[in-house]
Amino acid sequence: MPAQIVETNDTPFEKIDIDPVTLDIIENALRNARIEMDATLVRTAMSPGIREQGDAFPLIADPSGKMIVGQFGSFIDGFLKGYDDTLEDGDMIFLSDPYSCDGAVSHSNDWLVLLPVFKDGRLIAYTAMFGHQSDIGGSVPGSMPIGASSIFEEGVRIPPVKIWKKGQYNDDLMKLVMHQTRKPDWCQADLNALIASCRVASKRVVEMAERFGDDVYVSATQELLARNHRAMKALLSQAVGEKPVSFEDYLCDDGKGYGPYRIKCTMWREGEKVILDFDGTDPQSAASINFLLNENMFKMFFGIYMIMVFDPQILTNDGFYDLIEVRIPKGSLLKPQFPAALSGRTHALGRIFDILGGLLGQGTPEFLNAAGFSSSPHLFYSGWDKRGEGSAEWFQLFQIGFGGIPGRPLGDGPDGHSLWPGFTNVPNEFLERYFPLRIERYSTEPDSGGAGLHRGGNGIHMTYRFLADGAIAIHDDRWFVPPWGVNGGHPGARAKKVLERADGTSEIVGNKIEDVEVKAGDLLHFITWGGGGWGDPLERDPETVGLEIRQGLVTAEGARAYGVVANDRGAIDSAATDALRAEMKSSRGELELFDYGPGIDQLRATCLEETGLPAPIQPEWNEAAEAAE
Repeated sequence: MPAQIVETNDTPFEKIDIDPVTLDIIENALRNARIEMDATLVRTAMSPGIREQGDAFPLIADPSGKMIVGQFGSFIDGFLKGYDDTLEDGDMIFLSDPYSCDGAVSHSNDWLVLLPVFKDGRLIAYTAMFGHQSDIGGSVPGSMPIGASSIFEEGVRIPPVKIWKKGQYNDDLMKLVMHQTRKPDWCQADLNALIASCRVASKRVVEMAERFGDDVYVSATQELLARNHRAMKALLSQAVGEKPVSFEDYLCDDGKGYGPYRIKCTMWREGEKVILDFDGTDPQSAASINFLLNENMFKMFFGIYMIMVFDPQILTNDGFYDLIEVRIPKGSLLKPQFPAALSGRTHALGRIFDILGGLLGQGTPEFLNAAGFSSSPHLFYSGWDKRGEGSAEWFQLFQIGFGGIPGRPLGDGPDGHSLWPGFTNVPNEFLERYFPLRIERYSTEPDSGGAGLHRGGNGIHMTYRFLADGAIAIHDDRWFVPPWGVNGGHPGARAKKVLERADGTSEIVGNKIEDVEVKAGDLLHFITWGGGGWGDPLERDPETVGLEIRQGLVTAEGARAYGVVANDRGAIDSAATDALRAEMKSSRGELELFDYGPGIDQLRATCLEETGLPAPIQPEWNEAAEAAE
């Protein structure tokens, strides 16, 4: 049965007509409250993932659970339908199990806090925040085992429970949960930060209601939702046609030697409603790359992408959800069945944004983005630091890296930037202060961004010198299937990881590996993928290419992909450039809307030679499906 909301005041909220000035004040006050949630989190969390990188996501919702401001979209409606208990003043919900909330959090490392906000006996809002915990137990440090075959190997699973009940803190529950993690100090501090963030937002909501009146505040939230609905309705009617369009992309491998895995989506409009159907997506993996995709979360992904590409002035909230229908086949990579492993879902999550770009841009190529959101590279490094006096200390690093952002209609893709706008890198000084390592290189990787009128963003080349014996794990993708270019732009370069031993030997290692021993003095070259290019590279200003040679973003050899002849100092040979461009134009065919690079079969044939790694093996269920057809 659904959750029972316990209110001591059953007076319904009265609908009030809101004047534009009041609406604008409340809207911006809510935006500021969301920003204050982030600020509170950063100031009180301890783990690098949350404190330094911002891997946490806030929201403020209306009394029905619809997000008014936030980032990931509201899961609350689905949670309320499945939560068989009461919610009353003084309660706070805590959960981490993706299967208990239909993917509202998509792996168990994400701890979520939900606070119902009551005022004068009535539920007036919800605030919520979830953040990635650096360790929740399980079979490997960091709790994201690549080889996991079930979620039971990925650490503690927390169903929806009351961490606060009628104002009383559940201390025994916290003792039990913290007993499972290798980093209880970080986890406790991060959880307290999530709680504090929700309480700050709750206080701000109550202050707004006290200032304007409860009915005015609630009516304003409904108008913000309605305004978003009107704007998205007009936008969808212009950007999405009734004729179905499809797009597919691939995860390179599952870390167990199998791949690639296809994600396919078809989009069309029926009247006012847009249908997004993932039929044709591969079945779930036996490894941990599955992504339990919550339908409302994907609606928010879709809406954010639409808004940022077509009209960034629209406020992002849940008001448009009834205009979208999402269909995801059960048992697929995006709707795996319990107890499938989920900890490595980041690659599919990132690839969803590439697929959205490919879908939405087919009808309007001028708005089409190339590929490059793609994934969220992770590095784990753990062990015992024996360098100081006294007993050795356990250390454990979880760091998110960045790849190249796609070339875009309005300009080049940023170099080495996060998929999420609010994410930042961990400062090298922080890493060197708190972990036994030294950063010997942190730069963009020249020529890794796909050539185009607008260049794809370069990937990052980060070199770690390990100063203590330990073990590393790497989670990354786009090493086998490159990020595609659009409108004549070229694909971006693929990811690569090289482990250079202190004894002088060197080896190329996979992009999904774990429990690899490293010794003090070893070097890891962590190179991420570049974004695909946008537009004809032969139309790029040669002087811009020359400038990028001087900046180290493009090499003199790489400049030839733009038809530019230059020396290592970036000086352009104009006559030779004109001749090369004329030759390239005459010898190439018609520019394609998408440039995927070589096909899968050719990528397999050349994989070992080009990447230094064996090609992934096609999963058996694909072969069986092809035979059945």
